[in-house]
Amino acid sequence: MSHKRVPKRKIVFAGAGAAAVAAAAIILPNANASQDDKAEAAQPKKVNAASAADIAAELASQLGEAFGGAYYDKDKQQVIVNVVGDNNNVNVQVKSAGAVARKVDNSTKSLQTAAKTLKTKATIPGTSWSVDPKTNELRVTADSTVTGAKWDTLESTVKSLGDGMATLKKSTGEFKPFVAGGDAIFGGGARCSLGFNVTTDSGAPAFLTAGHCGVAAEQWSDSQNGAAIGTVQDATFPGDGDFALVTYDDANTEAPSTVNTGDQTVDITGAGEATVGQQVQRMGSTTGLNDGSVTGLDATVNYPEGTVSGLIQTDVCAEPGDSGGPLFSADGQAIGLTSGGSGDCTSGGETFFQPVTTALEAVGAKIGDGGAAGGGGAADDGGADGSGAAGDGAGADGAGGAADNG
Repeated sequence: MSHKRVPKRKIVFAGAGAAAVAAAAIILPNANASQDDKAEAAQPKKVNAASAADIAAELASQLGEAFGGAYYDKDKQQVIVNVVGDNNNVNVQVKSAGAVARKVDNSTKSLQTAAKTLKTKATIPGTSWSVDPKTNELRVTADSTVTGAKWDTLESTVKSLGDGMATLKKSTGEFKPFVAGGDAIFGGGARCSLGFNVTTDSGAPAFLTAGHCGVAAEQWSDSQNGAAIGTVQDATFPGDGDFALVTYDDANTEAPSTVNTGDQTVDITGAGEATVGQQVQRMGSTTGLNDGSVTGLDATVNYPEGTVSGLIQTDVCAEPGDSGGPLFSADGQAIGLTSGGSGDCTSGGETFFQPVTTALEAVGAKIGDGGAAGGGGAADDGGADGSGAAGDGAGADGAGGAADNG
């Protein structure tokens, strides 16, 4: 199985809490007002998370090495842009775009360089790192399995990055793909789940799920030991993501773009980019519907099975059985597929998701007639090999629904 990858630029945002800087100068009418005067008069725009991503992407291309990331202040509904240096023209550009400039020390390029150092020197199972634009640092996390010499290596590598470049913390849980038993889809002794229904470039009905499910078996059924309803066409895990495309064997299968949360059905109208600070919901068969916010982008996680990069990090809780389930926004945008993490819905923890947009580009698919994935609430998966993904129970008709946890 093979897949194509289309690189996509990710702009990192972080959560609420930053103070907005509002322009206060009064500009007298003047046909020859300077650029500085216009910028001074510009007020920060109130935008939603999706529009914030567009503003930041534009500024990232304009500011170059002066750009240090950006985040979305959901309370003020403003884009906060991290700026390196004292170039007044940069501040003018930020203000003119309707964003708020915030002076920081680390550029996006320097943070990416630091992440490469971690990948080279500290790719240790049980570790992860992602960019946190709110603190303008890399957030490095080690789970409970990272001890002794492994911890010493990680700690010394983080220190070698320099002051103010990264923070290191311990997680009480263990990073792993979320797996467990329950009604879902079955293949090769593994039990997995459907995430979102999609349409391939050729017009065939299909669904996305986690890649660690797709590499476990080639064909999948909607009942244990039942007839196959779908065949894996593409699967990535570990590596540059955790996603798989499964086409329905019956070309007439109806695959609606919905997520069944148990109490209601949410229409999925397209796929959206995650922004740090954005509010999201996750459906899973073990823990049902849970919400939270995106806390990091372009995350790297070192699972026991291998390293996975390019993930979304959130504070949405998840447990075994939730793997592969859909992450989506309140306005019906497909955001991610549950990959794994640590902790549970009692103590909390870190949870990682495969971006839907990246998966769609890689496998050549879309939601409905114009976006991305569509269906499924989450179910769970468990694999005989310890891998799998949970999304939602997929029926032969392709409708998504939350499966029971067995």
